[in-house]
Parts: sequence; C-alpha cells; structure tokens
Amino acid sequence: MQKIRLLFILLIVVLLAGNTYPVAAQDYYFAVERQTADVFVNEDGSLSIEYTFVFVNQPGAHEIDYVDVGLPNNNYVLRSITADIDGTPITDIEKSDYIDIGVALGLGSKAIPPGGRGTVHMFVETVNKSLYPSEVEADEDYASFEFSPNWFDGQYVTGNTDLTVTLYLPVGMEEDEPRYHLPENWSGVAEPESGFDNVGGIFYRWHDPNANVYTQYTFGASFPARLVPEAQIVKAPAINLDFDAICPALMCLGFVGFFILTIYGATVGAKKRKMQYLPPKISIEGHGIKRGLTAIEAAILMEQPIDKVFTMILFSVLKKEAAEVVTREPLKIKVAETKPDGLFDYEIAFLNAMKIEDKKEQRAALQKVIVDLVDAVSKKMKGFSRKESVAYYKDIMEKAWNQVETAQTPEVKSIKYDENIEWTQLDKNFDNRTRDTFGTGPVFIPTWWWRYDPVIRPTMASGSIRPSSIPSGSGNTSVNLPQLPGADFAASVTNGVSAFAAGVVGDVTNFTSAITNKTNPVPKTTGGRYSSGGGKSGGGSSCACACACAGCACACAGGGR
Repeated sequence: MQKIRLLFILLIVVLLAGNTYPVAAQDYYFAVERQTADVFVNEDGSLSIEYTFVFVNQPGAHEIDYVDVGLPNNNYVLRSITADIDGTPITDIEKSDYIDIGVALGLGSKAIPPGGRGTVHMFVETVNKSLYPSEVEADEDYASFEFSPNWFDGQYVTGNTDLTVTLYLPVGMEEDEPRYHLPENWSGVAEPESGFDNVGGIFYRWHDPNANVYTQYTFGASFPARLVPEAQIVKAPAINLDFDAICPALMCLGFVGFFILTIYGATVGAKKRKMQYLPPKISIEGHGIKRGLTAIEAAILMEQPIDKVFTMILFSVLKKEAAEVVTREPLKIKVAETKPDGLFDYEIAFLNAMKIEDKKEQRAALQKVIVDLVDAVSKKMKGFSRKESVAYYKDIMEKAWNQVETAQTPEVKSIKYDENIEWTQLDKNFDNRTRDTFGTGPVFIPTWWWRYDPVIRPTMASGSIRPSSIPSGSGNTSVNLPQLPGADFAASVTNGVSAFAAGVVGDVTNFTSAITNKTNPVPKTTGGRYSSGGGKSGGGSSCACACACAGCACACAGGGR
C-alpha cells in the first residue's frame, strides 16, 4: 500500500508540474472581442474620442495590467481624459512610454488575469489641431480629418474583432454637404451607414463583425470649413515671393544654401538611420537592470558599430583557442577542428560564417549572426530598462579600466588589461585610452596574441622581442612574454577593426543597413501619411503622422499592451 500511495503522490506532482506556467515565459496574448471608436468634431473644432474595448485574456498569458491607447497627435489635453474598467474608474492615466503618441491606462487591482475578461472604456474630451484643408471641389472651403482606430501588435493578439467606427460631424449641415472618405485597408463595406444624430449632426458609421485589431484601418470625412473656427484648421504656411522684386543674389544664394543643407541633412540622417539596428522594443524603458550579459551582448545593447562587434567576437574566439588568424589583410582565419567548450551560439555561428569561401555568402551569414544576436538580446531585455542596463555595463567598463589604470607596474597592468580587454573595448575611446594608459611604456603581449597577429607568432616562438618574466597569476610560476609599446598595441587592435571592415564586412554602412532592414525596418509609406507600427514592449504599437497634401488629415492612433 505504501508503494502505491507514493506512486499516486508522484503522479499528482508530475501532473501539476505539467500544468505550471513559468512566470518568466508569460507574455501578453489576448483577444479583443469588441471595439468601438466614436470620434466627435466639436463646435470649437477640437476632436473628442470615445473608446470601448472588450478584452478576453488568454489562459497562461501575462495579466493585462496596462492598456496603451494611441491618439491623433500630441495636442491632446491629458487632464481631459477619463477611463474605467467594468465601471470602476481608472485613476492611473499618464503619457505612454510604449507608444510614440498616446496614453497608458493602469488597471491596478482590476488587471485582467489570464483567462479573464474585462471592458475598458476611455473618453478623451479634447484633441486640438486635427483638422486640415480638404481638396473637395465645392463653392466654399472644406475641412477634413482622417482617423485610424487604435490597433495592437499582431503577435500579442488572437481572433477577430467586432469593430465599429463612427465619425460625428459638426451640427449645421444639410444631408448632401459632407463627404465621407473611402476607408483604407478596410475589409468591410466601404460605404458607411449615415444619418443624423440626436443633436442634428450627420454621422458616418462603419461596422465589420470580422475585423481585427492588428491592422491599421483609416476612415475620414470632409465638411464645410465654416462650421469650425479657422484657427483649428492646420494649414501649411503660405509663401508668396515676387522673385523679380525681392530676389537679389543674396536671397537666391540663401535658397540654394537651404536646399543644399536640406539635402545634406537628409543624407546624413539616412546614413545614421541605417546604422540604428536595434529594434524599437529594445529601446522602450522597462524596470531594472538586466545583468548577466556578455561584453559582446552589451555592445549590441549599446548599438556599437558592427565591425567593432565582430572584432570583439574575433578576440573572444581567439582567446578560447577556437581559431587563429592566418592573414590580417585580407583577414582570414583558421577555425580549430575541435571546438572548445564554452562557446556561445553567436561565436559558433561566427566561426561557421568565417569558414565560407564565397564572400557574398559569407557576408550574408555574418549579417545573420548579428540579426540573431540582436534578437537574442531583445528577448533578454524584455521588461528591463535599456537606459539603466547601459549605465550598468558602462560602469563595468569603467571598473575594468580602473583596474588597468591603477596597476602599479607595467607587468600587472598588462595582466589586468588582458583580463578585461573585452570590457575595455566597449569604450568608444578605446584607442586613445590605451595610448594614454600605457604611454610609451610596454604592453606585455597576452599569451593568446599569437593567434591574432601572424607577425608576432614566430617572434613569440623564438622569444626575440625582449622577453620578460612576469607572474602568471598563481604566484608559483612565471611566463615569458614579448612586449610592444602601448601606442603600437592600441594601433594593432584598432587596425584589426579596420581590417575586418575592409576584408570581410566591406562597406560598413551598407552591411549594417541590411541588418537594420530586418531588425529595425523603416516604417512603410502609405498615401502621404507615414505610419510607424510594430513591436512594442507588451504588445504595443504606435502611429506617427505627417501630412504631405492638403486633403489628407492625420488623426491616427495605435497602441496596446
């Protein structure tokens, strides 16, 4: 009987273990059963927006503790926003850190648990400067606006949504005066239901029971501008210049200079954008420090240049005896037949890529190394603060330098430098700081350095470069190492970065751009309005608008968590 009882208890434990959800593995995953968005054009020309969301949280998912809601622009009045969940007022309403333009609703004790459901209601009383001139052909001027109801990152959402969007226009029009805009990306009926509301204003309503909340839908309408104050209609500044009268040489040169600066600024901005390979979600502030990253992972977190990251990986595999450099220019390495223990996934992938003979295929494989590394760091950083974590790893870097700089003898200084080289390399001023630290004094070459510098290799074997006996660390034995002046050693490391860029990566900007296109792609452009949606921590999405034409009014929203 005792054996049967123990077996029964063990079976219960196994079953319970099989149904346990690890806290660390939980993520946001929910359905939005129903969503309504009502947009009112007020008499003063401002917009009011009312939302209702019916959330159904999925079993095993993270509780829905915050809901981020995107707004048309930054001209909203925060204190005018009210919200509730299942009728209980929400008091935690603040600017969202997860979407570019919007607010976060903190559900607090009313957070929706896994498997639970809840109805979140929000009313934004005032959003100014959301109307634009319209291109409607009529006997009078028209104003217009376009609106995209809140949407969420698709990876956190499941199922369809019963979606209703209603635009309420100003009072004072005849039935044939307003115009609706054909909706964008809408799978439902394009022609809206229309009529008069209870105060005599005309409304347009679109409804689709099988819509979703991860697609950006856009709706809009135009109406006579006389119905709202002119000051609320956003107009491009008029430029009326009589060039025959007021364009002397200086003025013309000013315009030429302006366009040159504009083109230059755009070029520099585009190049800078190509080098920004971190995805938006890794830059969103969470809470606390993510400890335990390697120096190379920390370099990714700091968005260090790709050629420098590769050089750090190269040094790492050389120190672990996984490879040796055959030639420096062009850079070729020989990978050890038997890989040593302790290699990280990105180091193994790097070694496999470096074995590829075809340069095009090798570059593609190396780009994948970084893409996978960025993805791995992104996952590790989820829920943690990038700002705090970067500060933490910069502190480690400074402490590493401090150990080197405070060493009392060149021998000990060299040992500390060897021990901490992966962290000191994080310093953007690594080259000059190495020169300043060692000056004209010697750097005793690390024992693994021969794997990096083929020129040093025979010298170390013969001991012809001023061998010196220094402690090995145990205090009982010593090793003889050659030495180089500090400036030469620093130049050797720096030149290694350049050699990697020239011989393997090629054009660093283009190489990094291909990575950025996968990890942090440029937002897609649609119809003169630029929408930036995508991965945000906790399932958020964002929208950014820029009107490039008189008839497109931007009032878009996106968010979630």
